[in-house]
Amino acid sequence: MKKDIHPNYYPDAQVVCACGNTWTTGSTKKTIRTEVCSKCHPFFTGQQQRLIDIEGQVDRFYKKLQARQEFVDQKVSRDSERTSPDRLVAELELSARALAALEKAEIKSFGQFIDKLAEGEEALLAIEGFGRKSLIDAKKKLRSLGYDLPTAAEEPAV
Repeated sequence: MKKDIHPNYYPDAQVVCACGNTWTTGSTKKTIRTEVCSKCHPFFTGQQQRLIDIEGQVDRFYKKLQARQEFVDQKVSRDSERTSPDRLVAELELSARALAALEKAEIKSFGQFIDKLAEGEEALLAIEGFGRKSLIDAKKKLRSLGYDLPTAAEEPAV
């Protein structure tokens, strides 16, 4: 056996629990401190309902759970806000002439525009000052924002 490589062994090492219980054992440390022993552990004492919460682990878990729920709620609200039918038609970034034509026809929100589009492309093209290019640009912008266009709007008019 090599000399001076092994730690010192203390056959009378003292173990001290947080509850105040002490006992002796053999160890490489002179004093050992522990938080739970057989005198205070719920399994040995029969108090199964008592929960040992070291460093607030349960609280940290609930904080993480709450943060996750808040993140999901924010994401849902952002998505619903993003595809809200109450957004103004001005956000479509159409030409001034097309926006003026839609305003004259009293189409001020995305919901009203999509409802008119559901009647067919001809219904929008019948608005004076609103042409095919404006219609194509508006449909592209609505798709890029995540709106579902009616099937009547998907079929090209001949």
